[in-house]
Amino acid sequence: MQFKLGLIVNPVAGLGGSVALKGSDGEDTAAKAIALGAEPKSNSRTKAALEVLVPHQSNITIYTVNDEMGEQTAKSLGFNTQVVYQSSSPTTSDDTEAAARLLQQQGVDLILFAGGDGTARNICHAVEDSVPVLGIPAGCKIHSGVYAITPKAAGRVVEMLVKGELVTLSDADVMDIDEVAFRQGTVKAKRYGEMQVPSEVRYVQAVKNGGKETDELVLADIAAYVVSEMDADTLYVMGSGSTVGAVMEEMGLENTLLGVDLVEDQALVGQDLTAQQLLELTTGRETKLVITLIGGQGHIFGRGNQQLSPALIKAIGRDNIIVVATKTKLQALNGRPLICDTGDSELDDELSGYIRVTSGFNDHIMYAVGHQDRLHLEEK
Repeated sequence: MQFKLGLIVNPVAGLGGSVALKGSDGEDTAAKAIALGAEPKSNSRTKAALEVLVPHQSNITIYTVNDEMGEQTAKSLGFNTQVVYQSSSPTTSDDTEAAARLLQQQGVDLILFAGGDGTARNICHAVEDSVPVLGIPAGCKIHSGVYAITPKAAGRVVEMLVKGELVTLSDADVMDIDEVAFRQGTVKAKRYGEMQVPSEVRYVQAVKNGGKETDELVLADIAAYVVSEMDADTLYVMGSGSTVGAVMEEMGLENTLLGVDLVEDQALVGQDLTAQQLLELTTGRETKLVITLIGGQGHIFGRGNQQLSPALIKAIGRDNIIVVATKTKLQALNGRPLICDTGDSELDDELSGYIRVTSGFNDHIMYAVGHQDRLHLEEK
């Protein structure tokens, strides 16, 4: 399974720290820092993070920016590297934002970036929470919650993703201080938004009896979150299975456990629909799909939900697919990817990669998706 890793390095991040300029923001600060003898550190810190991933580089493609904004370090370690943006010289915050937008359009699984709070602000302004991100600490100011504690720690978190381990996606604040005021001895911190950041999963037992009771509580959390996020005037195709059934129960609707239903504004539009009926009812309408996986097997398409035809899935689009599952159900796969078997190999390939799985109330996991043909090739 290829992991698509976006990489952005702010080559001037942290330059002002060693020469007491208290940051690198401002048009002339970087040049002033270099004149005072400061040495760039962000690429060496990026290298420390990427070195952790070297044993897995056959499974990683790095999408990045030319020269010192990522390409040099990635290629020096032997990674398969694709340059998607050409930066100006000297580089600016505009380059960071433009590169982030292009990486998001490339469908990368994660944007890994090196910098400080100013860089985090740029990334947040460009992509907000549309794609998971993780910062390699390389700046003078690290007040934002989007950074790993060390460069190697950043590498370890990405390694967990590449290996298919369960990694929670958490909302983290992007913070920054006013450097001009800071240089005058005043700390003025401000929140600029939030982004989704992968972190190690923390398991907390909800009740002492465990098992069924715990799963029921988790299903209730998943259902409550999905319903709270539903948009008015949008159709929701509700797939089969008990996890999706919990969402239907949260809305007070009768569920077709082994079939596919259609919902709008928390009311039933149709029950146990055929593939043709689903196409007819959703054509020309904003539509999202809620599905879960088959326990133990991992199929999300092609087993028990053939009503979800390739034509319907293509019309809905990958970004409008909501996968729901408990962490217990995902753990039972022992790292095996979710499987697509739609009957359309090109569509299966398009659906492959890493997808967000809702596993609690505002609690998400990044998990790999593959398909039968690719899995057979990998086994050989």
